[in-house]
Amino acid sequence: MTRRDVVVLGSTGSIGTQALELVRANPDRFRVVGLTAGGSNPDLFEQQVEEFAPAYSGLGEEASTEAAAQPCDVVLNGITGAVGLRPTLAALDAGTTLALANKESLIMGGPLVLERAQPDQIVPVDSEHSAIAQCLRGARPEEVRRLVLTASGGPFRGRSRAELADVTPDQAAAHPTWDMGPVITINSATLVNKGLEVIEAHLLFGIPFDRIEVVVHPTSVVHSMVEFVDGSTLVQASPPTMMIPIALGLSWPDRVPDAAPPVDWTRPETWEFFPLDHEAFPAVSLAREAGEKGSTAPAVYNAANEVCVEAFRAGRLRFDEIVSSVATVLARHDVPSIEGLTVDDILAADAWARTETSSLIGRPA
Repeated sequence: MTRRDVVVLGSTGSIGTQALELVRANPDRFRVVGLTAGGSNPDLFEQQVEEFAPAYSGLGEEASTEAAAQPCDVVLNGITGAVGLRPTLAALDAGTTLALANKESLIMGGPLVLERAQPDQIVPVDSEHSAIAQCLRGARPEEVRRLVLTASGGPFRGRSRAELADVTPDQAAAHPTWDMGPVITINSATLVNKGLEVIEAHLLFGIPFDRIEVVVHPTSVVHSMVEFVDGSTLVQASPPTMMIPIALGLSWPDRVPDAAPPVDWTRPETWEFFPLDHEAFPAVSLAREAGEKGSTAPAVYNAANEVCVEAFRAGRLRFDEIVSSVATVLARHDVPSIEGLTVDDILAADAWARTETSSLIGRPA
């Protein structure tokens, strides 16, 4: 088997550190030729550079964009947030396989990102979309009835909207099944992350929004499902871990042996599923609205949420005001036609949303 040269963007984050753990365990399969990070943990980054000795390394968005264009087999975009857009485009333009954990870049860029991508060039690293991609292997588009994304429900599952007003950042950061970065953990508590994943699923697999469902599955063993027209459903299951989707992202379509422990079928296992409470958690419905509007609306949804999450973590915004503020900003956005839309237009919409949101919640941009 030929060893793959890998560039890891966001190497000090949750996805990046797990990817390097996988490389460390499989030196015959992978070699790190590029490392970048945002700069929040320079000591760890220095250690990573010393250990893996990549041909290219650097801190910041510009460094990530340059690294994504370097000669390699796979670029893993593990950056969090809108700053991942330019690196995503750079990897696609270079013709490299893009293992995409930075869902924001696909959601912001939408059709523009897909236009730059060659067939099968984007391999999803989100566990839900990796699960769907696995379930769709060998399936024909006309056989698919709907996609079913699972959501743990976060730390506040079962609470009413009124009961969410006084939750604290520490409570929101205590995810019951996943160990993730701070922003995505808050997004999982609000279910904004699941809303982003609905848009992502639509873009990745070409399934209309009315055929993409979300179901609450507290134990996060089933990562997502595909229902077919004959009534059968394929399920992808494993204990809650990102190692399997990361491994598949780096090695697709091959599997990496022992990437993670499987489900222990010798022990009793109960799978429970519940309908999503859209009243208490309106983020998914709002994401559908943004996705159906298309153009720059998803970028505005994402940018407004990033500002609100920052304000919530700093104690300047209530938890239940995050999604309502995003809804207000989205309603104020004048969505342009998709025709002639450019990357600069998307970034301008992103900047407008951040300024508008900051003004709305009473904080300078």
